[in-house]
Amino acid sequence: MPTAYEIRAGGDVKNKKQSMADLKLRRLNELNSRLREDLERPRIKVSEASMSLIQYCTNTKDFMVPSMWGSVDKREDPYAPQQSKGCCTIM
Repeated sequence: MPTAYEIRAGGDVKNKKQSMADLKLRRLNELNSRLREDLERPRIKVSEASMSLIQYCTNTKDFMVPSMWGSVDKREDPYAPQQSKGCCTIM
């Protein structure tokens, strides 16, 4: 005659807890490796970056700021509308 109550195996709960612990450990390890990569990234001081940016802006001609550099010849300006050669376009 079958018994009225069966004994459940409690291993399923332990397996779920173990898999959750493994998942948390994997996530923490991934976070740790990303933080290590971030820590190893080369860094420069803000003052050095600012000076580099200022040097670039003063040495590089910007055609979009004519007040700083004066008028630009149309042949040198990459933003000027290009002149088409010829009088018509055939499509």
